[in-house]
Amino acid sequence: MTLLLANAAATLFMTGLIWFVQIVHYPLFAAVGSAEFPAYSRAHQSLTTFVVGPPMLVEAVTAAILVFARPAGVPAWLPWLGVGLVGVIWLSTALLQIPAHGRLSAGFSAEAGALLVSTNWIRTVAWTLRGAVVVAMLAYALSGQRPASA
Repeated sequence: MTLLLANAAATLFMTGLIWFVQIVHYPLFAAVGSAEFPAYSRAHQSLTTFVVGPPMLVEAVTAAILVFARPAGVPAWLPWLGVGLVGVIWLSTALLQIPAHGRLSAGFSAEAGALLVSTNWIRTVAWTLRGAVVVAMLAYALSGQRPASA
């Protein structure tokens, strides 16, 4: 149960954070002055890594372990779905958001900013689904019921 709680805490933290980033933070990039944006972008990347790195690692590791050590009552497909969504998030981060931030570090452009916001919906939806998955796993684990099919 401790493993599931750690996974849920990391996932729900990241779910809330990604919605803030998607709706507030990334769109406000356009309000940073052109001259100041490269320094802002570098600081943003550095500080963001410090905030999101640990919970993303906890989420990924605990999601993987839950596939093989799921709590009693949790259907087997839920941890598999959860780890698949972690894969989507990490691939999107590596292949879309990190390169977009790299382009923006040279200076803000409306096109690069719009691309970052639009592609970040992948992570926003995936983390929202992950939130639902961990809440479902918690509900199953706390109910003490055995799943109909594992």
